[in-house]
Amino acid sequence: MKTLQALSLIALLSAASFASAKQQTVKLNVPTMDCATCPITIKASLSKVPGVSRVQVSYEKREAVIVYDDAQASVADLKKATEDVGYPSMLKTSR
Repeated sequence: MKTLQALSLIALLSAASFASAKQQTVKLNVPTMDCATCPITIKASLSKVPGVSRVQVSYEKREAVIVYDDAQASVADLKKATEDVGYPSMLKTSR
């Protein structure tokens, strides 16, 4: 009986966690991109971050647009992924 209750509690907590996770879209400025192959490296690094489902990197705009699950990743994780491959980035805000 206690095992069944414990399993029920685990299932309930997992469902609640899944329900609260949301897909987010964020834009990062990556001003140090200096060649047309830079986006390939940046995209590969961002794609490895758990929870990332889509990445678009534009050399012309010097930006990366990332769709990710906010229960698995954060903006800090995404920024670290670009920094780790030599391209510091910052959150792009709308004005």
